[in-house]
Amino acid sequence: MEKRDYYEVLGVAKNANADEIKKAYRKKAIEFHPDKNPGDKVAEEKFKEAAEAYAVLSDPEKRKRYDQFGHAGVDGAAGGGGFGGFGGGFGGFGFSMEDIFSQFGDVFGGHFGSSFGGGRRGEAPRQNRGSDLQIKVKVTLQEVAHGCTKKFKVKRYVACPECGGKGAKSDSDLKTCETCHGTGRVTRVVNSLFGQMQTQTVCPVCGGTGKVIVNKCPKCGGEGVVLTEEIVEVNVPAGVQSGNAVSVKGKGNVGRRGGAAGDLIVIFIEEPNNEFIRDENDLIYNLMLPFTTAVLGGDVEIPTVDGKVKIKIEPGTQTGKILRLRGKGLPDVNRYRTGDLLVNIAVYVPEKLNREEKEFFEKVKDSSSFTPSESAKRNYFS
Repeated sequence: MEKRDYYEVLGVAKNANADEIKKAYRKKAIEFHPDKNPGDKVAEEKFKEAAEAYAVLSDPEKRKRYDQFGHAGVDGAAGGGGFGGFGGGFGGFGFSMEDIFSQFGDVFGGHFGSSFGGGRRGEAPRQNRGSDLQIKVKVTLQEVAHGCTKKFKVKRYVACPECGGKGAKSDSDLKTCETCHGTGRVTRVVNSLFGQMQTQTVCPVCGGTGKVIVNKCPKCGGEGVVLTEEIVEVNVPAGVQSGNAVSVKGKGNVGRRGGAAGDLIVIFIEEPNNEFIRDENDLIYNLMLPFTTAVLGGDVEIPTVDGKVKIKIEPGTQTGKILRLRGKGLPDVNRYRTGDLLVNIAVYVPEKLNREEKEFFEKVKDSSSFTPSESAKRNYFS
């Protein structure tokens, strides 16, 4: 089934701010929460749909990609070489209902804490997510016109093949952290104007993993990651512009000691083209027309991104006239429309004439045909 527009799902305008999006999501989640609608599959799907929409629109980078590319910009279904999304799992996100309320706890203000084992208390030790990588990829106008697949080498940290990313020499060399008792968090009691308050922070001993290493892996030194170089494939969508970016999920650096991988952010840089000037989805081609063709008319062959075509030049064509070839430009990245090819005509006036040519023009120079009329002047300079 085709996905609905995320703004439509939450019932907000495309220029809605963060607070409006948060408020709209909270309203939808409360309305369709499974606890309020037991056994209602439709409500469950709407609940998932709202969570998916909020996860994208509440993240500035994901929202920017969504606004540029639509669902393709944040959809993980294309695999390692496609657009980065949210992976598999619940609602296409890779997290459960419990995770939704832990991640968006500020939205719900504890309304559903008791439904999921007392809020954050039941959370597993955290994993250190790896950092994102960013690269720039050059694309030609022909690649922009039709889209393509690009392959390139990327240096990134991956899970250590010797220890499997654990950082320990063997499984027996991983012990439960005595400071946090395997939870990855420690509780502190602080005094404030409102009395004593409890706060939870990441365990300083195990770094939030809940485990400490007794004997480190000799290959990675206990980090759980090693640097390697691998080939990554990315789909270049037709119609991209310089500065547009896509995210390849999971192709950034892998996190330490079993942490999830970051994403690879691919930024497209369009190479200059010797024949065309790009104006959004339109292309401009400057055609220098021989004087005789401008006077007599005729057929002229010009280039397009799909090969050469012939165009008809009407007799009496003037400098500055623009011919529009519809649909011969570039596609919109969201496939809404295809731009046009605009042929900007300039008439070449001979710089040197031989004797016969000069005599010919001497004969006709006073002819009314070679004298601009008032209407011609108005049309040209208007």
